[in-house]
Amino acid sequence: MGKIIAITNQKGGVGKTTTAVNLAAAVGAKNKKVLLIDMDPQGNTTSGVGIDKRNVKASIYGVIEKRTKMEDAIIKTPFKNLSVIPSSVSLSGAELELVNVKNREYLLKDAIAPIAKDFDYIFFDCPPSLGIITTNVLSACDSVIVPIQCEFYALEGLSQLIGTVRRIKRQYNNNLELEGVLLTMYDKRLKLTLQVLEEVKKYFQDQVFKTVIPRTVRLSEAPSFGKPVMYFDKFCKGARSYNDLAKELIKNNKK
Repeated sequence: MGKIIAITNQKGGVGKTTTAVNLAAAVGAKNKKVLLIDMDPQGNTTSGVGIDKRNVKASIYGVIEKRTKMEDAIIKTPFKNLSVIPSSVSLSGAELELVNVKNREYLLKDAIAPIAKDFDYIFFDCPPSLGIITTNVLSACDSVIVPIQCEFYALEGLSQLIGTVRRIKRQYNNNLELEGVLLTMYDKRLKLTLQVLEEVKKYFQDQVFKTVIPRTVRLSEAPSFGKPVMYFDKFCKGARSYNDLAKELIKNNKK
């Protein structure tokens, strides 16, 4: 069975989608078969791998509505070992549509079961909220990666997120674990960055990834070309950092 990992933080602008796209691509480049599932109605992960959202026929929304099998929504990308299930703007209405659905917390878990064995890693890019969509993802996952921006408000709301993860673990998914906390937009020249790093390590200790993701223009530019950064500029700092993160993740899961 593949390792299923949610990339989530209810705070926006922390590098969540950037991490989802670039980590998935970097893991795929290491001869691991990877599926990336876009759970955000904005569809930035979908466009970040070069898929035109306007031409998508089958999406994760159809899977949640049980109109589409998950295997029928998979799109192979031109990037090594990387497949994607795209999102749809219709997903924004799912929170209300699922209110009265029986066992709604397990829709994704049931849908992903038939394909989990076909991939080494499955990554979910979650929306910036802690609603029913994120609950569904966490109920289906083995672990969670939490990106944290190296800025003043980084730790704000983090206790709420960890509380949600613990609640999901208690109520819906006994196997859910914290894969790690990832520091993004890192700039070692700034005193504030070092203070945030110190606070995060104090709280999470060895659950913080050793790899940090720097603030770099190339990471911001790559999505407009529909490419993960390693296929846009493989020698830039951002590409090297996500390559290091992929190695760290794979090594941790071999232990």
